[in-house]
Amino acid sequence: MVSAMAVYSLPDYSELDRSRARLVLEIARGSEQALAQLYDCTSSVVYGLALRLLREPSLAEDVTLEVFLQVWRTAGTYDIQRGRVLPWLVTMVRSRAIDRLRSPQVRGSGLEQPLEDTADLDDRQPSPERLSIEAGNSRAIRRALSELPTEQREAIELAYFSGFSHSEIAHRSGLPLGTVKTRIRQGMLRLRELLAPYAEGL
Repeated sequence: MVSAMAVYSLPDYSELDRSRARLVLEIARGSEQALAQLYDCTSSVVYGLALRLLREPSLAEDVTLEVFLQVWRTAGTYDIQRGRVLPWLVTMVRSRAIDRLRSPQVRGSGLEQPLEDTADLDDRQPSPERLSIEAGNSRAIRRALSELPTEQREAIELAYFSGFSHSEIAHRSGLPLGTVKTRIRQGMLRLRELLAPYAEGL
């Protein structure tokens, strides 16, 4: 569990590293605003890596949402002494992307990368059970999104799938920034409820 004191006890960490760690601390305490801020400053890296590995926007979108849902659930387990936030996120992306690349669906689609492109990321073969869980997770996320009110779903899709910041969404939609944040916050809370039965796999 990251602590406020631990954030300041690592002089070799940059202010950006400390800022991200503080956001994770706030997320662990249940702050949706901190999750939104962490998303704004790291989602381009998360989505970009997922897209580079998977070469398919829809799969990269799924992985991006899964990663930030995992952050929301597991922020309390993050230990700043073991590494910075960005590598922590990258590890999540790589793990999920590797499972997708090795799934039967991707292997049969021509989207998989040559083995040498991913050999340095992870050399563990996922079990059939893990592959089943990953496929189920994607379906569960899409199903949960479809159950959200339209305005919440659209705001979340613009943020987590299209990569827009909250301010950009407000500008594009003509809505007040506070309204956009509220819709995303309420949508994420509802997603958390809907995905609770799948929490162990996400």
